[in-house]
Amino acid sequence: MTTPAAAAAPATSAPHEANAHANQFALLKQRRFAPFFWTQFTGAANDNLFKFAFTVMVTYQLQLSWMPPAMAGLVIGALFILPFLLFSATSGQLTDKFDKTKMIRFVKNLEIAIMLLAAWGFVRADAVTLLACVFLMGLHSTLFGPVKFAYLPQVLDARELTGGNGMVEMGTFVAILLGQVAGGLLVALPQIGHTTVAVACVLLALVGRGVAQAIPPAPATDPGLVINWNPISETWRNLKLARENIVVFRSLLGISWMWFFGAVFLSQFPSFAKEVLHGDEQVASLLLVVFSVGIGVGSLLCETLGRRQVEIGLVPLGAIGMSVFAIDLYFASRGLPHVPEMGIGAFVHQGAHWRVMADLALLSMFAGLYSVPMYALIQLRSQPTHRARIIAANNILNALFMIGSSVIAGALLGAGFTIPQIFLFTGIANAVVAFYIFMLVPEYMLRFVAWVLSRFVYRFDIKGDEHIPTDGAAVLVCNHVSFIDAVLLMAASPRPIRFIMDHRIFKVPVLGWLFKLAKAIPIAPQKEDPAAYEAAFAKALDVLREGDLLAIFPEGAITRDGTLQPFKGGVMKIVESARAKASSRR
Repeated sequence: MTTPAAAAAPATSAPHEANAHANQFALLKQRRFAPFFWTQFTGAANDNLFKFAFTVMVTYQLQLSWMPPAMAGLVIGALFILPFLLFSATSGQLTDKFDKTKMIRFVKNLEIAIMLLAAWGFVRADAVTLLACVFLMGLHSTLFGPVKFAYLPQVLDARELTGGNGMVEMGTFVAILLGQVAGGLLVALPQIGHTTVAVACVLLALVGRGVAQAIPPAPATDPGLVINWNPISETWRNLKLARENIVVFRSLLGISWMWFFGAVFLSQFPSFAKEVLHGDEQVASLLLVVFSVGIGVGSLLCETLGRRQVEIGLVPLGAIGMSVFAIDLYFASRGLPHVPEMGIGAFVHQGAHWRVMADLALLSMFAGLYSVPMYALIQLRSQPTHRARIIAANNILNALFMIGSSVIAGALLGAGFTIPQIFLFTGIANAVVAFYIFMLVPEYMLRFVAWVLSRFVYRFDIKGDEHIPTDGAAVLVCNHVSFIDAVLLMAASPRPIRFIMDHRIFKVPVLGWLFKLAKAIPIAPQKEDPAAYEAAFAKALDVLREGDLLAIFPEGAITRDGTLQPFKGGVMKIVESARAKASSRR
């Protein structure tokens, strides 16, 4: 089956059009992306090298009466998250007001200063100084977060956003993994461990600052913004700002839920490895490796599966996989024999453990498929002038959801739940929450249906999709080959489309429900129902006035022989009315 012919008018040219279909790995050869990628990579690696080395030091090497080993991870994690709640709103304003490249360099300068202080703390084994540095590194990450996600849509084309976000997500999790492994190994070196960690932290900060110097300028999007230094009122204002676009706000909630989901698993890995799998510290590290690799693979797959566009149809697919494999992890970890604590070699030699690792790899891979399109959607749909403040609102919500996950997981453990039962509870809760979000924002389900049909039922090629504008109002004028044309257009377009469709199609089983969910506009012949006819044109003008895509099949019926039929006059009436209204507003 061929794609229905379509023309878009008016169209806007996208920035970086020559690079619009570059492979995501090709971005690593381009100055607009590569220095930024390695800057955020070194920052994430340094964060985790520092935090994990400090955690190991407190747990195994220092004897602190005021911070027992069992509390060390909780205290360090809470101190790192606290700045996200206190300063995210301010950091979002700063990112919108100032050049993002200058912001990045300022943050990297701050990192060098913090790591010099941390180096002194490591050499002296001063836990109080290192705790202060944990808070300061949380502040560093809080300042960098809005810059990280607001920079990408400023330098990448809309069709590169998914690939760019996938690379950043993959890089972040690889950096986290390498940082934690390096921190654990270096701090354990006899006699020289603390000094080695100190040197490594400072060197990574210096390398990150050096790479940041190569990032090209990224001008301020709202230079006239007056900074509100009150974090409480500005946090509330940011959340209200995010709520103005309901699709964006509910996507923020969806991403925050993903962090809730992931935090449950990451926080339980050490206990899960020891108490359920009967493995040592190396087994806990293996679980982290498997989880990180899964996230990275899922993030990179988004561009290929989404045909290099922001394909939010992958989000329901990701949610389904997260629930399926979280629930299967419960069954895979039941009934494992109680054996003496084993190392990584003995662990991987038991077949039952491969199912556990497969579940972890797959649930994290689907989490990557779930999160990357959501991030790209938020970047694409947020107004450039306050995009960083929307990202700041996302960071606030993420922190709240992660704190909530710790509280709920602790309460469940206190109530007698086992760790596998907590995984089961989380998998079921994920299915319920995801279904609720997708019913609130039906665009996700619509794109999922279109993605499934265009991948597994109908085979079709997309040519000329660059003519569909990435923003602004446009009318898509399409010939009509079959009832499935609209679904294939949904799959081919990087943006949602509102269709004008014959009122009788809404009576067709399944398709009728699908088009009602898509808010298609029913139209009847003028002679048959004049009121419905005029109402359809009024709604069509509203769609264009809001800057969205409108599609119409102007032949008035499905072609019987495949040839283009004469157009009805409706499409010209829509275009002329839209132009008249636009002229009257000038």
